[in-house]
Amino acid sequence: MHPASSVIFFTTASGAGYGLLFLLGLAGAAGLVPAGLWFGLIGFALAFGLITAGLLASTLHLGRPERAWRAMSQWRSSWLSREGMAAIVTYLPAGIFALGWVLAGEARGFWGVFGILASTGAVVTVICTGMIYASLKTIRQWRHPLVLPGYLLLGLYTGGLWMAMLACAFGGDATTLIWVTVIAGAAAAAVKWTYWSKIDTQIPVTTSGTATGLSGLGRVRMLEGPSTSKNFVMREMGYRVARKHVPKLRTIAVVAGMVVPFALLLVAGAMGTAGGWIPALLAALSGSAGVVVERWLFFAEATHVVTTYYGAEAA
Repeated sequence: MHPASSVIFFTTASGAGYGLLFLLGLAGAAGLVPAGLWFGLIGFALAFGLITAGLLASTLHLGRPERAWRAMSQWRSSWLSREGMAAIVTYLPAGIFALGWVLAGEARGFWGVFGILASTGAVVTVICTGMIYASLKTIRQWRHPLVLPGYLLLGLYTGGLWMAMLACAFGGDATTLIWVTVIAGAAAAAVKWTYWSKIDTQIPVTTSGTATGLSGLGRVRMLEGPSTSKNFVMREMGYRVARKHVPKLRTIAVVAGMVVPFALLLVAGAMGTAGGWIPALLAALSGSAGVVVERWLFFAEATHVVTTYYGAEAA
């Protein structure tokens, strides 16, 4: 599949934003972080900014972005529509919780209820995002049971990186948040590595033989393509990443996304509020860059069954 920059930005930015919102809701309601003015202002500005920017970027991949609102009318059958509905609904408790935190200086008790609701909405929205891809039967790399856990864990991990930075800068139980982030990152790395191993060894169900109904006659190859020039289907569905680049990119995703942030988080934890936010910020930036590479691979490695009609022997 063609790795469109708008969709990559959408999934990584909104994932991190919802991960941060999830942790703000739970940590604030549990009293793990202080309900201070600057913690709230910067934390919610970052969370809402990432979420909103990601959602707006997703509309750029549509043929008519100005009609994106119509997609929400199909919530009975479309995970994309459900995601839009969940995102809008989540804004309400999240906004109320943010007001209580910033204006009233309180995140527990009555206000904490809205924090828990915001956290719940964040999880539901990310589930819908993951299911947009995991529900597609035409792409075997996405129709995999590890796709949804990967989205959830990476969202929690990237959100945790930014939450750890805030805790190091403005106080709170930074140690607990750092370890939650490290554990989420380690789990995400394990899930992602297992996922890569599975799709590498998975035998394609759809081949040019099954697509044409001629598999009983032996190996089927296309003599001529159905089109003399590239079309939309070939540009969007027929993208292929060179096999020699895949291991390198996976290594970059793991090192930049996991190894480097883990080391920086340990330094941040040792420094605490005495400048610990600097390595924590570097960890968040490195982790986010690594997830961008991972998400690029997620799209680039996907093969659509329609490519079997355009020369691919399997998908």
